[in-house]
Amino acid sequence: MDAREVDSKRPDGALASPASGGEAERQSAWFPRRPGGLRDLPVRSLPDGGRPLYVVRIRSGVPDDETGCQWEERDDFHTLFWLRSGTGLQIIDGTPLKLGSPTLTLVGRGQVYRYDDTHDVDGVVISFGDDLLYEGSAAQVNPLWLVGRYGTQSVSVPAEDALRMDALVDVLTAEAQRPQDASNAEVMRHLLLTLLLLAQRYYDEAGADRAMNNDSDARLHRRFVALLERDFAHHHDVDHYAEALRVPPPLLARALSHSTGRPTKALITDRVMLEASRLLRFTDLQIGEIASRVGLRNQFYFSRAFKHRYGESPQAYRSRVREAS
Repeated sequence: MDAREVDSKRPDGALASPASGGEAERQSAWFPRRPGGLRDLPVRSLPDGGRPLYVVRIRSGVPDDETGCQWEERDDFHTLFWLRSGTGLQIIDGTPLKLGSPTLTLVGRGQVYRYDDTHDVDGVVISFGDDLLYEGSAAQVNPLWLVGRYGTQSVSVPAEDALRMDALVDVLTAEAQRPQDASNAEVMRHLLLTLLLLAQRYYDEAGADRAMNNDSDARLHRRFVALLERDFAHHHDVDHYAEALRVPPPLLARALSHSTGRPTKALITDRVMLEASRLLRFTDLQIGEIASRVGLRNQFYFSRAFKHRYGESPQAYRSRVREAS
C-alpha cells in the first residue's frame, strides 16, 4: 500500500497545478488517467498492482493563486478527504461546496470535482476502490450510499472527536506505508470502514436526514442508491432493481417514496440525467455519444427526457453552463 506527503508549493502536489504542457497534456502526479483529452474528460484510475488504497497528506500554506486544483478531475475510485484545519472551496458536479474544518468529505467514483480558494489546508486524501469494501467481513456493511445522494457529501466532525479522528487517520496512514502481508488489506479495510461509518453517524446526528434514520425503508433506500450507482447506465427498468434487491416492486416503490418522496422510475431517471449533464458540461462528446453512454440509444428520446428534467435541450444546457463558467 502507499502513503505520500505532498506540499502544495510543489507543482506536482495534490493541491497544486502542474504547469507542464497544454491543457490536454496535464497528468496527475498521483494516478494514471485513461486516454482522453478536451473532447472526453479523462478518468483517473488507481495504479495497477493490487493496491486498493492510497493515502496522501496535504499541507498548504501558500497564497490562493499558488494552490488549488484548478481543473476538473474525475476518478474511477472513491476519495475521502479529512480536513483537519484550513478552509477551501470544492466544486462537485458544478455545485460549489464550502469546506471548513474539521470535516470529512466523500467524493464518489465518477463525480467531477475541483478545488478553488484554499487557505492553510492541512489534511489527508484517502483514495480507494469498491473492492476494498465489498470483500472480506466488510462486505456486510455498505456506507457508500452517501455518494449517491447527489447533495452534500461533507460532514462536520464534532470538535471533541477531532483528535480521535486524527489518530484513526494516522493509524490508517501508517498501515498504508507497511509492506503487504497477510493482514494488511484486512486491517486497512476495517480502518477505512470505521471512518466511513463515523461519517455516516455524523451525517445522521446532524439531522441532515432524520426521516431516514433507523427504519427498514431507510435501509432499503440506501441499498437501492448503492445499486443504482453501479447499474444506472445499463438498467433503467424498475424490475431490475427490485429483483436485485430481492423485494417486490411495490415494496421498493413504497420505501423510496417514504424516504425521498419520489417514485422509483424518477430516481433512476434522475441518476441517468445527472450523468448526462456531467458529460455535457465537461466534455465535447456529441449528443448521440452521450445518449449512448447513459444507455439511451435513441437520441430523440434522450433529448426529450433531458429537456423534461432540466427544462432545456442538451445543446442549450451545454451552451449555458459553459458560458456561465
